[in-house]
Amino acid sequence: MLYSHSCFKQTIKEGEPVLVFLHGLLGSGEDWQSSIEQLPNSNWITIDLPGHGQSQEHTCADFFQCCQQISHTILSQLEPNTPIILIGYSLGGRIAMLGAALELFSNLNLVGLVIEGGNFGLQNEQEKKARWENDSYWAQRFRMEPIEQVLNDWYRQAVFSSLNDEQRQTLITKRSANLGNEIANMLLSTSLANQPYLLPALQQLSLPVLYVCGANDDKFRQLAEQSGLTYSQIESAGHNVHQEQPSAFAKTIQRFIDSLHKEVRSNDIGNHHG
Repeated sequence: MLYSHSCFKQTIKEGEPVLVFLHGLLGSGEDWQSSIEQLPNSNWITIDLPGHGQSQEHTCADFFQCCQQISHTILSQLEPNTPIILIGYSLGGRIAMLGAALELFSNLNLVGLVIEGGNFGLQNEQEKKARWENDSYWAQRFRMEPIEQVLNDWYRQAVFSSLNDEQRQTLITKRSANLGNEIANMLLSTSLANQPYLLPALQQLSLPVLYVCGANDDKFRQLAEQSGLTYSQIESAGHNVHQEQPSAFAKTIQRFIDSLHKEVRSNDIGNHHG
């Protein structure tokens, strides 16, 4: 069972969704704290992914096994029919999308999906090969070098270009508690090179999907704009919206929850009159 932290404010009212948060590579469930504090009426669970936080001793061979571990962890705390909104950032977003698109969460009552800065996947073999080489290079460095040294270079990649020096330093300090070997394992077992291209399957889902991106995150903003999915762009944020703009992120989540309630109510009215 993966480590998880949860807070159930009240007995879960029927139909009230529980928010389940999946962090990004190098993160932990604690990353969501400043956003969760702005959602005082919600019941929630944060999960530490394999090789991360307090799940450092857990490994997963691939996406499928990771989704299985997440399902088990959720079902150890909730009744199977409890409505769940899955919220994932970056790597957590990719795992959430893949699990929903390939029906690996079919034992959960998933009622909504929020993806923050998640990559839909690569479409050609050349891109996949390049990505695998890149991930293998970083995995090797995480295994062999002091983690602070690797992180210093890691956070200089283009995707983190909106960070200033102070933010970068804060992240390096915070992420240095990770074990390089465990990060390397997770980086390779959930590499984008091994992920199917998920966008067509996401577009077909009957499940409401919201894509969240930072206005300063050029790459993922473009992915969102071209995706055909409902998306929300947060001003003054780069790749990591929930840490850079926790209040705006929480408001976006709350609006999504409210829209689900409206949808359920209108369905009920429609069924009633039908």
